[in-house]
Amino acid sequence: MKLNEIADKPGARKGRMRVGRGIGSGKGKTGGRGGKGQTARTGVAIKGFEGGQMPLHRRLPKRGFNNIFALTLNEVNLGRVQQAVDKGRLDASALIDVAALVEAGVLRRARDGVRLLGGGELTSKLQFEVHGASQSAIAAVEKLGGTVTVLAPRKETGEQAG
Repeated sequence: MKLNEIADKPGARKGRMRVGRGIGSGKGKTGGRGGKGQTARTGVAIKGFEGGQMPLHRRLPKRGFNNIFALTLNEVNLGRVQQAVDKGRLDASALIDVAALVEAGVLRRARDGVRLLGGGELTSKLQFEVHGASQSAIAAVEKLGGTVTVLAPRKETGEQAG
């Protein structure tokens, strides 16, 4: 096998149609664009246009909102953390937080933090410092004698100082 012998299977690539080369070709005159008008011209962008009637996307009401305070957390199952510990990427005796998980290659980037989920099997005693954790994850970690510290964001109270 040489580089110059590599080729597609027959019929994998379709030849380009030469449009508008006389009526006898079968693709002449209008060139497959139908009759006259806007769609026969180039540069037509009328997606959603309904002949002047109010388009559907403008007839329907707007709904929902974008929460600017929402946190985008990475979700990590206990099984993934245990795999990293078994491979020697994570130190079981050290504190496991976002930075440690990124460095171990469990997460790609830190985002706003980590939420620990209870999927998978945990066999090591570990200490976690995360931004959120499911009840099953906390129970699984504490069952083996480990700890889970949840870094909850500070909630502002309605009381005024003064």
